[in-house]
Amino acid sequence: MVTVATWRRGLLAGARTAWTLGKVIFPVTVAVTVLRHTPVIDGLTALLAPLMTLVGLPGEAALVLALGNLLNLYAAIGAMLSMTLTVKEVFLLAVMLSFSHNLLVETAVTKRIGVSVWAAAGMRLGLAFGAAALLNLLWRGGEEAARYGLVPPAAPDLAGDWAAIAWHGIETAFWGVVQMALIVFPLMVAIELLKDLHVVDRLARALTPVTRLLGLSERTALTLLAGLLFGLAFGAGVIIESAREAGFSKRDLYLLTLFLSACHAVVEDTLIFVPLGINVVWLLILRLAVAFILTILLARVWRTLEARRARSQNPTPHRA
Repeated sequence: MVTVATWRRGLLAGARTAWTLGKVIFPVTVAVTVLRHTPVIDGLTALLAPLMTLVGLPGEAALVLALGNLLNLYAAIGAMLSMTLTVKEVFLLAVMLSFSHNLLVETAVTKRIGVSVWAAAGMRLGLAFGAAALLNLLWRGGEEAARYGLVPPAAPDLAGDWAAIAWHGIETAFWGVVQMALIVFPLMVAIELLKDLHVVDRLARALTPVTRLLGLSERTALTLLAGLLFGLAFGAGVIIESAREAGFSKRDLYLLTLFLSACHAVVEDTLIFVPLGINVVWLLILRLAVAFILTILLARVWRTLEARRARSQNPTPHRA
């Protein structure tokens, strides 16, 4: 039954989660926005340029990855739209950005749920470069010039005006946190309502085949769904709250992180690539396939290692 206490729990959970995520998102966003107007991104681009040839991309594509990982997908796509690229190169970049973007913020957020920074970042960068390298080897064609659709608005030119740059960073971070809160608050209230209406239990049972296939416990169903719909950062808010209430195991946390690293925010992060003129259906299928295959493999390896560890700690008594 839904009561006043239900709404109170939802609002408190929303406030707690928004505060936890805001403490990460705000300073990182300010720092990265300011760094964009310094030589740091140019230096990172120069560092990444030699790696681009390994995945079949021109050196200038390093700028796209740098902007996508330090800032967001919008900045990366804006950079791509200013370049002359082939259909294959655009699709390879879209694949890499799907797996690895907004890396500083989202890695900092996943650290809050107990996942190693190196593991979280390594998963996403490994997926990005590994998938692009494999596609580059297997795909023959796509050499025609890409045709772009809608062009997003350009970022303001604030070169040299450090007061304006700092204010732009603060403003960007503020609205980023506001946007996050507008998602988190109703999401947390909705979750509490669904719990009291016993919808969560029914949803968990409906998703049991999926969580079982992935090697996850049933109580991760809602978290998995939130990550798929809302993304890694916003989905992490639900993970934080769920981990606090249900106490996810280390295996659940890492399997969830791997799955959501490969495939999260499936609606927004798929549609955002439409202006690039690529086949976003294949992009979505690729992300889902990679997410399921790698998570299932990691779950099996994890179970095997746990079984071996258990046997070594409790050896079978020797029979006379």
